[in-house]
Amino acid sequence: MSYMTINNRRVAFTNEKNVLSVIRRSGIDLPTFCYHSELSTYGACRMCVVEDDRGRIFASCSETPRDGMVIYTNTPRLQHHRKMIIELLLASHCRDCTTCAKNGVCTLQKLSRQLGIMDVRFENNKKHLERDTTSECVVRDPNKCILCGDCVRTCDEIQGLGILDFAFRGSKMQVTPAFNKDLAQTDCVGCGQCRAVCPTGAITIKQNVEPVWHALCDKNTRVVVQIAPAVRVAIGDKFGIKKGENVLGRLVAALRRIGFDEVYDTNFGADLTVMEESKELLERLESGENLPLFTSCCPAWVKFCEKKYPEFRKNISSCRSPQEMFGALIKEEARMKAEEDTRKTMVISIMPCTAKKAEITRPEHFTDGEQNVDYVLTTTEVTRMIQEAGIDLAQVKPEALDMPFGLSSGAGAIFGVTGGVTEAVLRRLVNSNRSEDLEAISFTGVRGVDGIKEAKVKLGDREVKIAVVNGLKSASEVLDKMKAGEVYYDFVEVMACKRGCIAGGGQPVPIGPRTKKARLEGLYKIDSLAQIKLSNQNPIVMSAYDGILKGKEHKLLHNKVN
Repeated sequence: MSYMTINNRRVAFTNEKNVLSVIRRSGIDLPTFCYHSELSTYGACRMCVVEDDRGRIFASCSETPRDGMVIYTNTPRLQHHRKMIIELLLASHCRDCTTCAKNGVCTLQKLSRQLGIMDVRFENNKKHLERDTTSECVVRDPNKCILCGDCVRTCDEIQGLGILDFAFRGSKMQVTPAFNKDLAQTDCVGCGQCRAVCPTGAITIKQNVEPVWHALCDKNTRVVVQIAPAVRVAIGDKFGIKKGENVLGRLVAALRRIGFDEVYDTNFGADLTVMEESKELLERLESGENLPLFTSCCPAWVKFCEKKYPEFRKNISSCRSPQEMFGALIKEEARMKAEEDTRKTMVISIMPCTAKKAEITRPEHFTDGEQNVDYVLTTTEVTRMIQEAGIDLAQVKPEALDMPFGLSSGAGAIFGVTGGVTEAVLRRLVNSNRSEDLEAISFTGVRGVDGIKEAKVKLGDREVKIAVVNGLKSASEVLDKMKAGEVYYDFVEVMACKRGCIAGGGQPVPIGPRTKKARLEGLYKIDSLAQIKLSNQNPIVMSAYDGILKGKEHKLLHNKVN
């Protein structure tokens, strides 16, 4: 073990990759704009600079810790340096903070307040640039960009897309798509990971709050809402609730107070997905056609495959995603009861994902010419609605979901983490809820947060080879190997976001390692406490197959493209 001295205190360190990590572990929250532990070190913002005992100033994020180092984090020189950086950033920054989507959670705003910046001495001569609102998922405002490069590196290093990059030089430098195209003209998949790392309001979520408020006030509209699994372990972050805690009951109560007529669980849709996807896998294994079977739950992944690897499009499951299955089910129920209830039925989804906003507008997600899901609200947008209504989620007494679609299995809950879909499908195929069998499935290798995981499972006399992938760059790696004939799988689960939906582009930020771990553990805890472990043991699911879905399974639960 080695030691370094930080502000006259001796601090031990072992395998930390930089001085910044040692400083933060010692309890000092050194400010940064451009540093993220899962991205390459960029060192552009210079906010994390420290001073050593010889008066040398350097960026702690790019300095390797050495035994015997003596550093200071808050000398007068460093204070002056950081304040000057913030002041210069503000001088070329749109400062309409009160109307900004990031107001209150903006890193630039936070550090300006923390460092006591009360005045900006420099005039803003930067040319005003147009906002890009062409994407259905995110909005890009170049006037609020501070050139930290977080979005550039995330899109390239995690997602392997490279949609954004630096253009021009000096004071004219911008972060923009190639040839200054609109996002809608690029191969952007709408995952929102650029938004998740953006420290300011330069990339924000495309808002759909206003039309939902209008629908809630319309007495002739029945507004039905469904809640995705990853939302319940994340939304509490913004109300002082312990990270990763399941606040579904509180959220249900808050949504009823806001005015939603019926509140259901997307986990029910996930149970339907398990039923259909496991059936489809068995059919493909038997026929030997279009293997491997790729999951279809993640719209960003589906779009990525269509754009980058069209030869694998036939391998994607024909199953609609859980939100689309549920939306189609509710709309079909409304059509069947049209004489009893003449109100228009509107389906709202609360999702951790920005890409879901684009998914609902795809032609294959219309049934009989009607859109299955009308609007998608991200976790962040619903947080805003709850706050606008003056509701403190932490003080609300929990309430139960509505029936009949409020009952779901633990298998549906784990859809929100990478490997969850695979584990749920395997439970259905093994068809046993004995604890030793469930534990054996969880230990096959499908759990964990590695970008690529592999597993082998015996189904009858056949050994099924599985890959679980999270992060689109990891997906590219797997698909390239498959094209080259280096690997073979029967079933592949892909989620665009690292760690799955718990870290989706619509979730509350920041999403650090401890937050991600807490959310992951929160979903597994829901599963462990669930009385129903298998989707096919959900009595309401089986009732739906005998009722609303009877004879309409393919029409309501599958896409026509396959």
